[in-house]
Amino acid sequence: MHDSRVVANRFLQLADQAGDSLTPMQLLKLVYIAHGWMLGLYGRPLIRDEVQAWQYGPVIPRLYNATRQFRSHPVIGPLPARDDELDRHESSIVDQVYHIYGSMTGPALSRLTHAKNTPWDLTYVPGEFGLEISNDIIEDHYQRLAETTGSTPDP
Repeated sequence: MHDSRVVANRFLQLADQAGDSLTPMQLLKLVYIAHGWMLGLYGRPLIRDEVQAWQYGPVIPRLYNATRQFRSHPVIGPLPARDDELDRHESSIVDQVYHIYGSMTGPALSRLTHAKNTPWDLTYVPGEFGLEISNDIIEDHYQRLAETTGSTPDP
């Protein structure tokens, strides 16, 4: 398990290599999606940070706090985090998630991650703040997605 900022830094590196950039919302959603696929395909978490159900979808508060000063502008990285290496499975998941979802806008990723029957939808209660989305719910959702998509991060 990693600090969410380590995974975010890998996404920022991939975007930079592609001549692209990522906003805080894109980064938050991509890290969440990669965490979900890691749970769904390998049965282990990618990040150790809590995921919460906020009004506009799942949010990782530690990563949100590290990127919120960028508002809707591209995140300039790397984010401060302990140097930590992703293993080959983790790197593969992050690379695939970036390849599949990296070109989506923040609002599009938000709609995807808080659609009906997603972990966010099963957890969020209007007016309540800081409800944790359990890894069990996230894992179950992404296992079901893997079964219907042939075990890849394709939507």
